[in-house]
Amino acid sequence: MRNKWKKWLALCTAVIFGTLMLQGCAGTQSPEKMLESMKEFSTEDGTASIYLNENWTVEDLGVDYWLCAGNTLGNQVFIMMQSPKNGFDGFASNMEELKELFKESYGFSGESVEAPEIPLMTGVTAQQGQMNTDLGTIDGYAVFGETDYAYYALFFGADNMNDSFLASAKVSCSQFQENVPEEVDYTTAELTDTVRWFNASYAVLTDLNGWDYNRFGGLPANEESKAAVQQLLVEWWDVTDRASADETLDWILSEGHRVGFRDDIGILEDAGIGSVSAQDRISFLKSEFGLDEASAQFYADMYDMYLECGETAIDGWDYCRALNLLGYYYVAGYYTEKEALDTSLEIALAVQPEFTSWDELIESYMRGYVYWAEESADDRRAVYADLKTRSDNPYAVDYNTVLEKTW
Repeated sequence: MRNKWKKWLALCTAVIFGTLMLQGCAGTQSPEKMLESMKEFSTEDGTASIYLNENWTVEDLGVDYWLCAGNTLGNQVFIMMQSPKNGFDGFASNMEELKELFKESYGFSGESVEAPEIPLMTGVTAQQGQMNTDLGTIDGYAVFGETDYAYYALFFGADNMNDSFLASAKVSCSQFQENVPEEVDYTTAELTDTVRWFNASYAVLTDLNGWDYNRFGGLPANEESKAAVQQLLVEWWDVTDRASADETLDWILSEGHRVGFRDDIGILEDAGIGSVSAQDRISFLKSEFGLDEASAQFYADMYDMYLECGETAIDGWDYCRALNLLGYYYVAGYYTEKEALDTSLEIALAVQPEFTSWDELIESYMRGYVYWAEESADDRRAVYADLKTRSDNPYAVDYNTVLEKTW
């Protein structure tokens, strides 16, 4: 999802600077005087607004919750990038990711400067530097901050970043407003410890998606989320309806990747890997199976995992994903809320005794990710570690809590 947004942001650069630029200011005026020549500009969906020069015009970037404006001369520009924190519209899961995306996509480099005060925003920082565009290099003043609703990047660009332009930019920032849309959510179940337990089992992926791990399924149950999760299920699971949803859940519960892992270990042992020293396993695998270096290393690592953790090494991967699927099925409309929660409880009751703690279950999930993706799970482990430090830590719910029907 992040790569998709990087491409889109890069494309927008050409659109912005191929059609807009602004007019410089003559002399520095008082904030009150500057406001007299400004008017309110809003995002297309009305979720955020700011005051800018009344003579500027809006450029359509094709994203309803972004704003781009400037004058006809093409020597100054304003861009507001909004990344909602919940739902599919967000392209950044935290402030640092937004800054990185902005820097990479717009070629902006700058030094930290004093940040302006912006109503409603917290964690406000500012940088002053330059942005590279298809039409050359322009000076830039970038402000980053967040609200409860979204992360923001506010960019003021000019071919001449003088004191008057900066003063005007700070006045604009002082007039920022946000109009959070009323959220529709048809979920009725209370967030009890049992539901929190379900959510925690797949909170790492929920957070990676930029969703809310305190919601069953990660998203509000509404038509927008329904369409988006249906598309996700097609792309990642080949699930298109209730029948394919049932079939996929049956597969992951009866077989999943844990059966493939055990089969692979069986093949390796039948070939005699158990009698080969650890330092000779890669050479053995290359010779016995004709594997390249990377593949031989992968299977040697999998065998080490088996020796350390046994044949159930990756079982948590399947179990956590099964619970994750049920959240998706509810949001996508393939299961009713009651069906999804009832089935989640059945699975959770079977899984809970197999592990002693969240650390043990999630580590099994991580091993399964390594087996499935054939890559390191370090990024996901970092997310898990970070989640446990947050004020709304999803793993604060006792792993051994009594799981019961509360809906």
